[in-house]
Amino acid sequence: MVNIMKLISVLLLSVVVFSCNQNGKAPSEIIADSDNGGLTLPEGFSALIVVDEIGHGRHIVVNDNGDIYVSLKNHSQNKGIVCLRDTTGDGKADVVEYTGEHTGTGIKLHKGYLYFGADSAIVRYPMQEGDLLPGSQWELIARGFPQERQHEAKPMEFDDQGNMYVTVGAPSNACMAQMRTKGSPGMDPCPILEYAGGIWKFREDVLNQEQLTDGVRYATGIRHAVANCWNSEVNELYVVQHGRDQLHQFFPEIYDSKQSAELPAEEFFLVTEGSDFGWPYCYYDPLQAKKVLAPEYGGDSEIQERCENKTDPVMAFPGHIAPNDLLFYTGNMFPERYRNGAFIAFHGSWNRAPEPQSGYFVVFVPFEGAYPSGDWEVFADGFAGEGIINSTRDAEFRPCGLAQGPDGSLYVVDSNKGKIWRIIYS
Repeated sequence: MVNIMKLISVLLLSVVVFSCNQNGKAPSEIIADSDNGGLTLPEGFSALIVVDEIGHGRHIVVNDNGDIYVSLKNHSQNKGIVCLRDTTGDGKADVVEYTGEHTGTGIKLHKGYLYFGADSAIVRYPMQEGDLLPGSQWELIARGFPQERQHEAKPMEFDDQGNMYVTVGAPSNACMAQMRTKGSPGMDPCPILEYAGGIWKFREDVLNQEQLTDGVRYATGIRHAVANCWNSEVNELYVVQHGRDQLHQFFPEIYDSKQSAELPAEEFFLVTEGSDFGWPYCYYDPLQAKKVLAPEYGGDSEIQERCENKTDPVMAFPGHIAPNDLLFYTGNMFPERYRNGAFIAFHGSWNRAPEPQSGYFVVFVPFEGAYPSGDWEVFADGFAGEGIINSTRDAEFRPCGLAQGPDGSLYVVDSNKGKIWRIIYS
């Protein structure tokens, strides 16, 4: 009788293991690459390459069944979304399909739809359970965004109240009357803030919403925030901003080249309704730990004036390293200290000369409640390759998007070729 019961237990376990694999095949063990895909990681972590090249990847999302979706900056095979599936259970994508007519940055799976942030609209594609490809008949959710040639990305995020938040980057460095021109003053008030440089709130399920008539301006004074995430632990929205450029180039009488390489900080914001973070009038100086008046508006690198009452960041990062995605970790694979903390992908700088270019890594920020509980630390490095990076062209890969898998692993996608890494812990 005992032997019979053991046999039944083994058979039941075999059925469970078999049924848990999404494609009806016995799962393989996920083994990291011997060189961790070229990455340097903390002790206990390892990585494998999911796919080598899919196009100019931007953001990434992973479905509950492990299917992966990546937005593309440019069309590949005349499509703007890459859909990947692992049918063998080894962590490598052996099915790669292209779909979607739009290109852009934002991509999210939400309530049975794949939402896509094209540069001038938010659309969604219906998802069918079990299918890798979304339906081809897309719906227009929000439109009317400005057609821009810089800071055009439209990432979106969702709360638990039926709202969608879209960041609209400002097509400007500092709202100068003559764009990026030495000596040109800043426009005051800045007309760009009427339609950009902030976050707009929409309903997630209402079609054909216009930005300026149906959307609500949720926050302002944000130059460009590609990295955004709803923190479900505290029910708040967070973004990380790209700070302004070229302080020394336009105002050499105030800033030397080293100051211009370090200033201003890339700012990590907790965003509440009505927040004003100060762009273009203000920037955050991490050395003085305060917001100061921008030189286009009469600033001398020290005075605050109108900036004294602008909302400060919850954390400041070195200047010009380009935060491009943000993720609050909720999985169980990584050690407890990582739970509810933030991972941020930094795309890398182009304008820190004469200092070497910097960034090109993924950092971790520990959190307790709504605020960081410790300093930021480099979590994953090695994307750019070896040697000094003097130009973005020198970087082999540039981390751009982050996603959490259903097992708690962390996915990172590169924007140069679309390489995807999967970081695991054992």
